[in-house]
Amino acid sequence: MPKFNANLTMMFNEFNFMERFKHAHEQGFMGVEILFPYAYPKEAIGDQLSKNDLDLVLFNMPPGDLEAGDRGLACIPGRTSEFRDTVNTAINYATPLNCKRLHCMAGLKPTDNSDNLIEQTFIENIQFAADMCREHQIEVLIEAINTRDIPGYFLNYSHQAEKLIKAINRPNVGFQYDIYHMQIMEGDLAVTIEKLLPQIKHMQLADTPGRHEPGTGEINYPFIFDTIDALGYEGWIGCEYRPKKDTISGLNWIQDYRWPFKM
Repeated sequence: MPKFNANLTMMFNEFNFMERFKHAHEQGFMGVEILFPYAYPKEAIGDQLSKNDLDLVLFNMPPGDLEAGDRGLACIPGRTSEFRDTVNTAINYATPLNCKRLHCMAGLKPTDNSDNLIEQTFIENIQFAADMCREHQIEVLIEAINTRDIPGYFLNYSHQAEKLIKAINRPNVGFQYDIYHMQIMEGDLAVTIEKLLPQIKHMQLADTPGRHEPGTGEINYPFIFDTIDALGYEGWIGCEYRPKKDTISGLNWIQDYRWPFKM
């Protein structure tokens, strides 16, 4: 049965950040993920996880300077030192919070570098991140993101991610398969998930258009969840969507499935 976790950056925004852990627990979630936790003391996050009996499933490595337009640094030649600093920062958060998955954003493709150099930079940076994380039993995940939400992003397709993971050749590197992004970029979700299942270490969901909860758009989520179950996927599925109204009333969609959490 699906094992859903709540994305606390995008869900429960009716409450301040530290209150969201409690509300996620009250709604039955046993795991949460966060886009970027670095604005908050890790001790405070750890306290909320402990109080509310929650696992921190995933968060992103620092993406560079978001306000200046960065969307990750991994593919950008000339910024390797900055990238390595972000890896250390992420590990310093993940280790005390017992988070075993870190998503590394690829970044925007520089216009003044060759495609070969950009790809090689990405491969070498992810290899570095994987080697640093491996001693902490942390997986490094890469994600294909659609060109509508982040134009110019380096990594857009599942077949591209598959090729890169093979080139990176590290046992703790996997694919973060986002159903929303992949519906926009390529469709054929069930076939692709089955093909890539050995590389998929985490999944995320939202419906399209709108990036709202399942049932608000075009994706046949009952079929997709049945497919994922039939394939034997045992990992988490992160609810990385923007609630169409408020988070709690919008969780009605989840009652259509065998809710595996505390109620």
